[in-house]
Amino acid sequence: MFERMLVGRIENRVTVGVLAFVGMMVLLGWAAINEGGRMQAFTKMEEARSIEQGAALFSINCSRCHGTDGRGLAGFGPGLNSPQFFGYDFFPEITKQINDLSAEKVGLNAEKSLSATTPERKTAIDARLVEIDTQIAELATQRNGQITAAVDNGYDPQRPIRLNNLGWVGTQEALIVTTLIHGRPTSINYWPNGAMPAWSQTAGGPLRMDQIQDLARYVQNWNKGDAWTLDDLFAVKQFAKEPVDGAPLMALIEQLQASGGVIPEPVGTDITAVIEQVASVTGDPVRGDQLYHNQVQSQLGQALACNGCHQQDVNGTGPMTKGTFFRVQNERVNDPLLKDYTPEHYLLESILMPGNYLVPGFQNAMLPNFGERITLQDLADLIAYIKTMDTP
Repeated sequence: MFERMLVGRIENRVTVGVLAFVGMMVLLGWAAINEGGRMQAFTKMEEARSIEQGAALFSINCSRCHGTDGRGLAGFGPGLNSPQFFGYDFFPEITKQINDLSAEKVGLNAEKSLSATTPERKTAIDARLVEIDTQIAELATQRNGQITAAVDNGYDPQRPIRLNNLGWVGTQEALIVTTLIHGRPTSINYWPNGAMPAWSQTAGGPLRMDQIQDLARYVQNWNKGDAWTLDDLFAVKQFAKEPVDGAPLMALIEQLQASGGVIPEPVGTDITAVIEQVASVTGDPVRGDQLYHNQVQSQLGQALACNGCHQQDVNGTGPMTKGTFFRVQNERVNDPLLKDYTPEHYLLESILMPGNYLVPGFQNAMLPNFGERITLQDLADLIAYIKTMDTP
């Protein structure tokens, strides 16, 4: 009798244990099955909180130039809540046709300049060039007539992708974060009411990195993908400007003309020609230092503000200033991609054609038109200054 009772108790305990184990496994299985959904919900909640915090930061710090609705303020800052900023093309087929025709035009002009091109072929090329110009004009009229108000307000429908216009090869988020961290010191040339300052504490601004990320998420939250409408386009109060402004140059030209002076010429981007020309110019490292640090303007009236991206002792958007020439001599020109480059050749090309070679770990954030912003003397002065950075 006692043995049967003992066996029964043992069996009951075994049953309870089995049931408990099965129940535990069921709970663990349920948790595992739902973990993905739970994590997604948690991520969405965190992103929503970040966007909400970014909205508050934008209202306090950014709305004064970009507008409370993010659509920009005339003369102060461009719209970020804009199809232009997110690169939406309302007329992709027309854009492609015009680009194709423009490419054909470049090829024909190159062929026409060849000594081997016969007079008959040149005549045929001239006729085709006239046809191309007519076709481009017709396509532009067809497209622009539908968005006249936006075009009149500064929108360029032929260049609708902002990242491409800036020569940016990274992500939209990286562009926003980088711009927030370091600002746009040279934008004083084309935003008359002031340049965009650096916002990150690492660059002297007021915001922590987590706040920079919150702002970036808030701005990205405006992206409508393929759902942008023409009403969105017409609602933009200020479109982005390309980082070129002729006003300083025109003022300089007028000043020189009035005084009977000589108008300086931009150095351009013909690296081979510039290498020969700059060898005959004596660079002033003191003035190069002033140009680099935005204390004086170029001979073309342009602010360069190199130190906005190249900080003295730490890597920023670009490599640090300290040790620049040392690295050029001991690292850069030893790269097989730069075979036969001299340090001077490398520096010239880095300034005038920055996209030709990118230092590993860095984006091409330099203005793409430096050759139109400086003269040969400016260039020689900059290089003379950079050569003083010859210790690591």
